[in-house]
Amino acid sequence: MPVAKAETRKTLLDAARRIVLAKGYAAVGINEVLADAGVPKGSFYHWFSSKDAFGEAMMKSYFDDYFATMDRIVAQREKSSAEHLMQYWQYFYDTQAADDCQGGCLVVKLGAEIADLSEAMRVTTKSGTAEIVDRIERMITDGITDGSVSVVDTPRATAESLYDLWLGASMIAKIHGSAGQLDRAMAVTRQVLHV
Repeated sequence: MPVAKAETRKTLLDAARRIVLAKGYAAVGINEVLADAGVPKGSFYHWFSSKDAFGEAMMKSYFDDYFATMDRIVAQREKSSAEHLMQYWQYFYDTQAADDCQGGCLVVKLGAEIADLSEAMRVTTKSGTAEIVDRIERMITDGITDGSVSVVDTPRATAESLYDLWLGASMIAKIHGSAGQLDRAMAVTRQVLHV
């Protein structure tokens, strides 16, 4: 794909992410995304067969960026696995505490909405969140190996429980407009990981 074409697709997906984070998926029209991206109306169907396909591509793009952030955290060889884990949770905290706790996580923003509206987006989100949990599990396992982390349950169960905790805390933080629930999630995370 030529650079200009790839940039057009990315521009559309980035514009959609910004708008959808503010409004939700169902409330956003394709014309609004095209106008924000500065892309001609006819270009949309060159890239995407439908709004549903567009939403699926937006979620995949979001997860790709998220995984890249997680990978950058783990790539810091001078840090222990416990430090990697806590840097990841701090990243999660900072993302969700932004904009008066309106956050920047599409999973938190769209999880329930897309589960009812789009099977393709639901499956993409299910796959993406499973990969996040896989990466958290690997960090926990690495932490047990290097002695910087200890957990009572299995690394998998711990990773699932912590991710669920943070998703729930993020939702309550949005409702309350306060980071208090995120602060509690951080404290519980430290206790669970013994760091």
